[in-house]
Amino acid sequence: APWQALHGAPLMELSGDQDFQLFLQRNLEFTRKIRGDVAALQRVVCDTFQLCKEDELQLVRQDLDITHVPLEQCHKRTFQAETCFSQIRAGLRVYQGSLATIQALLPMHAGLVETLQLDMANLSSNIQQQMEDLGLATVTYPSENQDPVPTFSTQFHQQVSGFFILANFQRFLETAYRALRHLASL
Repeated sequence: APWQALHGAPLMELSGDQDFQLFLQRNLEFTRKIRGDVAALQRVVCDTFQLCKEDELQLVRQDLDITHVPLEQCHKRTFQAETCFSQIRAGLRVYQGSLATIQALLPMHAGLVETLQLDMANLSSNIQQQMEDLGLATVTYPSENQDPVPTFSTQFHQQVSGFFILANFQRFLETAYRALRHLASL
């Protein structure tokens, strides 16, 4: 079957595919929108709790279990669609769960958090569909079963956790965006 030849193929071979290019363009816009929503939540955390500078919070961070999802497969010279897209999907799932902390921290902005969660689920679904269309291996995650919101020893720890969740998520999105943009330019 021709799609088996694409399994693990370098993206140079995929870059000329018009459907793939359309997927990239649409999801670049989607990723840009998600980044904007995360930035808006970061501004709210900064304005509400005066938590604006990461370097000032590093000591507190050491006491907290903060999610950080690397995208090292999206940086490598041997970049392959399957591994990068799989890491993006896994990261979106992790951060989607982490947003429960943000929703608890910023109840007045629950609508924005819910929109962000929906957008993240849609982006993950788009990536999964594209991977299936290309014949790449995908992971099907179980249906949504919300993890409980973590408990924090102090309200300040919850606020700092929210700050770092958003900061880490923003970096994750920037890397995912750069990977998609690079693919679109090939």
